[in-house]
Amino acid sequence: MFCQSQSHFLSTAPFKPLPFSHSSLITGTSFIVSFPCFRNPQISLQAKPMASNAKLSNTTADYSSLNDADLDRFVEVASELADAAGNVIRSYFRKKFDVLDKEDFSPVTIADQAAEESMVSIILDNFPSHAIYGEEKGWRCKLESADYVWVLDPIDGTKSFITGKPVFGTLIALLKKGKPILGIIDQPVLRERWIGVSGRKSTLNGEEVATRTCMELSRAYLYTTSPHLFSGDAEEAFARVRDKVKVPLYGCDCYAYALLASGYVDLVIESGLKPYDLLALIPVIEGAGGVITDWNGHQIDWKASSDSCPTSFNVVAAGDKQIHKQALDVLQWR
Repeated sequence: MFCQSQSHFLSTAPFKPLPFSHSSLITGTSFIVSFPCFRNPQISLQAKPMASNAKLSNTTADYSSLNDADLDRFVEVASELADAAGNVIRSYFRKKFDVLDKEDFSPVTIADQAAEESMVSIILDNFPSHAIYGEEKGWRCKLESADYVWVLDPIDGTKSFITGKPVFGTLIALLKKGKPILGIIDQPVLRERWIGVSGRKSTLNGEEVATRTCMELSRAYLYTTSPHLFSGDAEEAFARVRDKVKVPLYGCDCYAYALLASGYVDLVIESGLKPYDLLALIPVIEGAGGVITDWNGHQIDWKASSDSCPTSFNVVAAGDKQIHKQALDVLQWR
């Protein structure tokens, strides 16, 4: 439950219009916002063998050169990003607005675009040397690459957002040399914010959270966004796990991973996630004592340049390393 003592995580300022109009973001069926630094990105996802499960987030990440002041500063700015995006999103939630289809037929709204722009402006003000990769506008940086990259998904779960269901979230990740050192899952309507930081325990509105122990697949509560997002061999692999768990559940988007970090869910399995869908989840889940890998049990690294193309990724997250191993064994993904 959100407490007054944690109110510094949330912005109480009224929403202020951004310096562009509705028509400058969406007109008819095309977008006319221009960004001089934007190039269509390509993304390289690399997998490395997973280390043993740990109680602190992302223990293999190279954060030894970061001191507490560095991390605190990153968390402060990331919280400002979530505040800004939340102000935008709440102003459109359950209101009337146009819904358009992107090239991949996924929906996009003015709220997605405006929320991303509100975050980008804050990053540029605070860390002009950092690169940005947003779901809506891709890679933004004067250089071809950067040690620090902010990865933004303004509304993960746009279909839930446009149908008025508050299980979507804003995902914010900061990568250092391809590894996530900071992740935020923010639900702006419920005003719940999970923060994961390398070397620290994850929190929900300032209170530490932890995954729960579940040692048998037959006792597990499993979430996935939709069974219709699996196809071919992936559909068969998911069905094998689904048939062995206690309760399969659907329709939570990124909120399912947040529930896993807080100890309410045991397993989340999904297929076809993009980098902006998953990178923020890693520090949050690992910092709560959970495990998140690809379907082969490999840790997820991400390296982006200004001239590559997003790839899909299969993800399994578990609150307990034993049930994670059991899920991998049943998936039989090779």
